[in-house]
Amino acid sequence: MKKFYFLSTCTTCQRISGHLELSAEFELQDIKKTPISSKQLEQLKELSGSYETLFSKRAKLYKDLGLKEKSLEEHDFKNYILEDYTFLKRPVLVLNDQLFIGNSSKVINSAKTALLNEKK
Repeated sequence: MKKFYFLSTCTTCQRISGHLELSAEFELQDIKKTPISSKQLEQLKELSGSYETLFSKRAKLYKDLGLKEKSLEEHDFKNYILEDYTFLKRPVLVLNDQLFIGNSSKVINSAKTALLNEKK
């Protein structure tokens, strides 16, 4: 599977998408226009190992709802991500059985390397 989950209004996602130069083989999913489904989230969890890995603690709602003060469990992370797109750490790049989550330079450089290696 080759998929890129992103937010089209996010300049960071736009910049990363341009940097990665994704081929037409990739399915692009704007998570605001087409929310992530439970099945898709389960597939991402299988690759990442946990829902918490996919969860954004930088989301405005995370602070607004006081979630930092709560002890969240895996099912909580899953439910919040399904409830509101802002809770999905983004962007998320799925390259076959590899998963790249977030916008850190380390993650983006690893994704770029994986994409280049695939072309060989």
